[in-house]
Amino acid sequence: MNQVNSKIQQRNRRRKRIRAKISGTSERPRLSVFKSNTAIYAQLIDDASEKTLVSSKGTNASKVGESLAKSALAKKITSVVFDRGGYIYTGKVASLAESARKFGLKF
Repeated sequence: MNQVNSKIQQRNRRRKRIRAKISGTSERPRLSVFKSNTAIYAQLIDDASEKTLVSSKGTNASKVGESLAKSALAKKITSVVFDRGGYIYTGKVASLAESARKFGLKF
């Protein structure tokens, strides 16, 4: 197995371990993060009804966090559960989280 596949499998294992422990509700949805090579995606998910309540994407993580928080506050969502998606809490993931906190989300 090459190194790239090994890293992907390790992230998927972390992601499954995290998802087994957390779940979102309509009062406190799950803030899910995904990173691609070009963009970062974030969405607020109600796992009970399996619906996406708010979503945002872009190349700048702090702007994605800001727009997600503003959209969530417009729908009267103030508290969320953070799902880092198996990524390490540094760089873009941390920047998105800090920006969302700065603009009013609590987690």
